[in-house]
Amino acid sequence: MAGPSHKKRSAASSKDLGPPSKKAAVSEKSKSKPRSVPSSQRPVEKQKKRSRPITAPVVNDDSATDADEDAEDAEEEQMDRGDDLEGDEDAMDVEPAERAAKDPNAIRESRKAQRDLQAQRRAAKPHSNLVADAKRVWSQARQLNITKEERNKYVKELMGIVRGKVQDICFKHDSSRIIQTLVKWGGQKERDEIAAELKGRFKELAQSKYAKFLATKLIRYCSSTRASILLEFRTHVLRLLLHREASSVIADAFELYANAAERNILLRDFYGKEALLFDSSGDAKAQAGGLDTLLKSADPERRKRVLGALKDNLLSIFNNPDKGAVSLGIVHRALWEYLTEVNKLEDGVEREKARREIFENCQELTAEMVHTKDGSRVVRDFFAHGTAKDRKQLIKTLKPHIEKICKDDEAQTVLFTALDVVDDTKLLSKSVVPEIVAHASDMSFTSHKAGRRALLYLLVPRCPRHFTPASLKTLAEADPVRAQTSKKDPEVRAQEVRAAASEGLLRSVAEKGEEMIGDPGASLLVGEIMLFAEGDKSDAIATLLRPISTPYVYPPPETSTHVIDAAHTARLYKTLIQGGHYDRTAKEVAPSAHFSPSTFASAFMRAAGRDNLVSMTKGNGTFVVVELIERIKADGTPEEMKELRSWFGGDVRKEIESGEARGKEALLQKLKDLE
Repeated sequence: MAGPSHKKRSAASSKDLGPPSKKAAVSEKSKSKPRSVPSSQRPVEKQKKRSRPITAPVVNDDSATDADEDAEDAEEEQMDRGDDLEGDEDAMDVEPAERAAKDPNAIRESRKAQRDLQAQRRAAKPHSNLVADAKRVWSQARQLNITKEERNKYVKELMGIVRGKVQDICFKHDSSRIIQTLVKWGGQKERDEIAAELKGRFKELAQSKYAKFLATKLIRYCSSTRASILLEFRTHVLRLLLHREASSVIADAFELYANAAERNILLRDFYGKEALLFDSSGDAKAQAGGLDTLLKSADPERRKRVLGALKDNLLSIFNNPDKGAVSLGIVHRALWEYLTEVNKLEDGVEREKARREIFENCQELTAEMVHTKDGSRVVRDFFAHGTAKDRKQLIKTLKPHIEKICKDDEAQTVLFTALDVVDDTKLLSKSVVPEIVAHASDMSFTSHKAGRRALLYLLVPRCPRHFTPASLKTLAEADPVRAQTSKKDPEVRAQEVRAAASEGLLRSVAEKGEEMIGDPGASLLVGEIMLFAEGDKSDAIATLLRPISTPYVYPPPETSTHVIDAAHTARLYKTLIQGGHYDRTAKEVAPSAHFSPSTFASAFMRAAGRDNLVSMTKGNGTFVVVELIERIKADGTPEEMKELRSWFGGDVRKEIESGEARGKEALLQKLKDLE
């Protein structure tokens, strides 16, 4: 028997339908019906999200949502309209002859017949009455504009409707959303009850297009049963990682919700079938531990078999890059554990052979690993242990994504390690450094905390002013290996990288300096460029001092736009005039060998002029003027000294003394010493 026809009906023209009918009046009942709040108007729920691979397309953060929320919102809107996906498909089967008729009454009758037939088919489906009752209560329970007591009442009623039938309805697109609402808004009692009903079905849930969201929610909210849920994935994890629907469930569970012991439950599948023997041994510590715990007391042959199984399972992931599992944190953790154990091998030939084999199979995929903590560890290890050819290949793979790497906290450590260990600085100056420096004029890049750090590392690598102790400790992990695999002195390498970056960085200040000093973060970068970049800085100095010539009004208006009134800008000028940063340990200024503070101070004095300097001493520029006087006194010409004395005569000093500016005592002392 031939199947039903699924022809798409053609839209009726206005001529066929006759004159347009009036818009139906909206009844008060329909007006008062509660509606769900659109996702764009919902309050943002703070929750962790998995980090995105740098190879993924750029998504606007404001509009980006979790995949489950997108799907749920689409289903909510569809059910608000009273639609049903399967019902709509059934309705397509009906092609009555009246559709071609021009009589509007015949068309209305035809549509009524379709609705009746659709309702009959819905009623014939299993649990149709239960789902209909649940939808009625669910439409109330999911509202955001109700009180907690009302929601608890609806949740309790809804739980009473679906109790004992959760397994039967959770795989449908609409009823699955109902169970998700129970998990989201219900108490822990309801969540644990639903998890208990679904026991033994979580693998199937994870593979379902709609029920996978329910599985993720239960893993998130049911901490007491999370371990038992994850145990249901055991022996299936590798297949689930390559599954289109289930991979996101495993990834979210591992990266967002599981603790260390629960992560090891998922990782155990990577270790091979022999690892299951340790689970049945009764040793709780061995069962909850990772690969190092598993191999701690293993004999050499068993260690070799487990590592071989782990390698084979990793290769099965790398050989299917189109499945997307390569970018998941669980794979990166397994790979990092493998490399850690390989580095412990006593036989150097065997150790190098194992590392070479895994590198050759994933070197083209390293760009998909650097966004996670373990993935960045892996790629940094490849850089540290690799040959010159290996490092060149890694740079070639990462080069198209350098902008995203710079803005990612984990990925940028890979970039910093490359700058630390690669001896071929000509390669760096052609492939890596220009790609970073090219964004120095982009305010969205320089004002970004991570992006700014990437530019700073070219000038002042591992400077504690800009890099946290934790990040410095992470970068130092490669130092012992660098001492064995790199021949160039680290200071020489850093100097050559700085020289390669200097021209472009100084050009960015010369072009965008006025805009950059307006941002507190970007002004930090400007200060480091001026102090440590190599080359002619006259154009950059002229750009930075152009705003100083703007008349300074005292007292400043409420909406002052003069640069000296901004604390970060005044601090920048003060640092440049004194020629370096203040060292709290040595309790003195550490001068920079690449910057002339006397040249800058003279240019500052000429750009500001008498009126501006005098006005600054009464406002927010007192400390800047103090440093200027100190610098002119130390390195200035006799003419500049004489000019300063004439600017700050007795009348001006009396005004400063009678004022309330911060630092006036230090200023008066400097003026006294100027005589």
